Amino acid sequence: MSEVHVIGKLEEFPEGSHRVVTVGRRRIGVFNVKGSLHALPNLCPHQTGPLCEVKKVTGTTQARAENDWAIEWAFDQEIIACPWHGIEYHVPTGRCLTFPEISIRSYEVAVDDGVVSLEF
Repeated sequence: MSEVHVIGKLEEFPEGSHRVVTVGRRRIGVFNVKGSLHALPNLCPHQTGPLCEVKKVTGTTQARAENDWAIEWAFDQEIIACPWHGIEYHVPTGRCLTFPEISIRSYEVAVDDGVVSLEF
């Protein structure tokens, strides 16, 4: 059985911001990425670092065959790097960029009449 947990008002999560909320025994990072809310556990699977306690959400560099392997900026305002070891995760999907076979759980974020809630 899932339960709805109110975590604040929409204006408390302006675009480009993030914060860690506590729901029961869970600490969850809530991110407003380009106007869309995403929630991830504040726990890096690498060595249990405080993943969502980053100073800012950024982007990353990548090189692709389609671009003749030239280095380019990608995922602007969508990447967090664990403060312990710098392992990068894509906030909207929870996918680890260093180890693509690893994805972290994401929580469903709902907004109803300006009230933000998580369901799990």
